[in-house]
Amino acid sequence: MTVKMAQKRDYYEVLGVNRDASLEDIKRAFNKFALKYHPDRNPGDGEAAERFKEGAEAYEVLRDADKRKRYDRYGHAGMEGVPMQGFDLQSIFDMFGGIFGGHQSGPRQGRDARVVVELELEEVARGVTREIQFPRIEYCRKCNGTGATEKSKRRTCQTCGGRGAVVQRGGIFSFRSDCPTCQGEGSFHSDPCKECEGQGLVMEEATIKVEVPAGIDTNQGFILRGQGHVGERGAPRGDLQVIAKVREHGLFVRRGADLLCQAVISFPQAALGCDVEIPTIEGKRITQTVPRGVQNDEVLKVPGQGLPAGRGRRGDLYVQVVVETPRSLTKRQEELLRELAHLEDANVSPKRKSWLEKVKSFFSGEK
Repeated sequence: MTVKMAQKRDYYEVLGVNRDASLEDIKRAFNKFALKYHPDRNPGDGEAAERFKEGAEAYEVLRDADKRKRYDRYGHAGMEGVPMQGFDLQSIFDMFGGIFGGHQSGPRQGRDARVVVELELEEVARGVTREIQFPRIEYCRKCNGTGATEKSKRRTCQTCGGRGAVVQRGGIFSFRSDCPTCQGEGSFHSDPCKECEGQGLVMEEATIKVEVPAGIDTNQGFILRGQGHVGERGAPRGDLQVIAKVREHGLFVRRGADLLCQAVISFPQAALGCDVEIPTIEGKRITQTVPRGVQNDEVLKVPGQGLPAGRGRRGDLYVQVVVETPRSLTKRQEELLRELAHLEDANVSPKRKSWLEKVKSFFSGEK
């Protein structure tokens, strides 16, 4: 039995924009999309929730120039394996939360925003200043956050009679919820702002510089106070949660603040000892002494050459020794190794005959 997978819709179609749409067009389209399909505005509507997730994914790709270029060329297949973590979906779910109703005393503080920053291991070693972009709720510039034009007047909502809430009865139970018409306000503007659809809030792309501390690890983060979404008038902004994601390194393996790398040496070097050059995460090279008789996979410790561990401390660098066996030998090398094997009375494979020796053996009847 073949299970047919649901086919993803075109991202441009999801947001209702043309393929040549500008970034501003895409932002504006997603802002309207989110206001329409956010779960808080459609309680209990599973289809709206799925549409919202679909739109958030489309916006994540189309807002990013590199991802959009890749998508335009290869479609959904080109997005496989591409990290979708410029901002997380939960942050998108939350960013419009609280706009659509809910009563509490005093103006509500803005929601927290969350952004994932991808880092190279070298950046973790020294710390780095990064410029990051993320979607953030701001007051609509066109209406100055009022949600209405200058000529607009407040009208009492006829659905709830100005109470801001409606009561639904089911058997012996009754449920009170925000009025779906006025979103719990009790009234609405006669002429709402078209830019923000009367909400007074829009989503914009924020750009800020952040100081990422040295030694940070994947899934660790820090909070920037007052850099999140705007709140209601008179209330402070939310905070920005910056979460790190450290990419895998081609040379070093990380274990907390410690690093592990490999040093490949020959059998004579392992037997007699040697000095080898070891790279560090800062891009330097240090000389490490390998003792006589070191064994394959033995690990040597280089103190203080790992990652920052806080309070001026650093982790260590561990060097795994790999003894390499030669795949081919010169005649002299083979002679010396056979002599060593003879001295050690070691059993080794017989010496291979040359082509000329094989011919002579054939005609002489030797085997």
